[in-house]
Amino acid sequence: MATEPKQVTTASLLKMKQQGERISMLTAYDFTFASLLDEAGVDMLLVGDSLGMVIQGNDTTIPVTLRQMIYHGQCVVRGTKRAMVVVDLPFPHGQLGVRKTLQVAARVMKKTGCAAIKLEGGAEQADTISALVSAGIPVIAHVGLRPQSVHALGGYRVQRDAERIEQDAVAAQQAGAFCVLMECVPSEVAKSITDKLRVPTIGIGAGAGCDGQVLVTHDMLGLTVSHVPKFVRQTGQLADHVRLAVGTYNQSVRDGTFPSEQESFR
Repeated sequence: MATEPKQVTTASLLKMKQQGERISMLTAYDFTFASLLDEAGVDMLLVGDSLGMVIQGNDTTIPVTLRQMIYHGQCVVRGTKRAMVVVDLPFPHGQLGVRKTLQVAARVMKKTGCAAIKLEGGAEQADTISALVSAGIPVIAHVGLRPQSVHALGGYRVQRDAERIEQDAVAAQQAGAFCVLMECVPSEVAKSITDKLRVPTIGIGAGAGCDGQVLVTHDMLGLTVSHVPKFVRQTGQLADHVRLAVGTYNQSVRDGTFPSEQESFR
């Protein structure tokens, strides 16, 4: 009898860092992809507000609503057995102060069944992170480039204020965050911070010195129809396969070879 895979937890992720094991993380927005990624052994699935761009076609993540995050979070949790599912708090719900953010985070966890929340910010979010953790809500802090603050940061660009990034990461850890995600940070800065933190770091455009890596799944699989960031390694070109498969289907419908006798009922 097959045994159920051992679920990834905050404790097991900390142990992975301590033992020098790399952590894999990818985005997921639906049941089917969550099932495939989980079966493939991905450690963490991020229901990112990046769905605003990847799924909805927006220019930024800002239009994504709380209701949409909960809906997609529910879909992903249903498709997952082993991986830790993390749900983003969408703009502006992570920046509404301790009490309101705690209420929203609790609602997301209750409605989706996810294992953790991701919150953009570091030092300025320390009180909020502490309150969430005290309430039993595991938190990943997101520092460096913060997409929800893209207009204030002057666009999607590498964040080079090493002192500020380190202060944010350390403050998040001290407040109780079990993991710190660093986005678009120079590799040497990310490596230095990773070495100083007790908790795992996850990088996206932050070099190989982090404890783990995350990418948008659609970017990684070659399904993205728009710009692909420099830091993405495309391990597949599935868009070409989709176009070919759909073209074959179209042709079979138009020439009358689909459906065949074997694909019909009598």
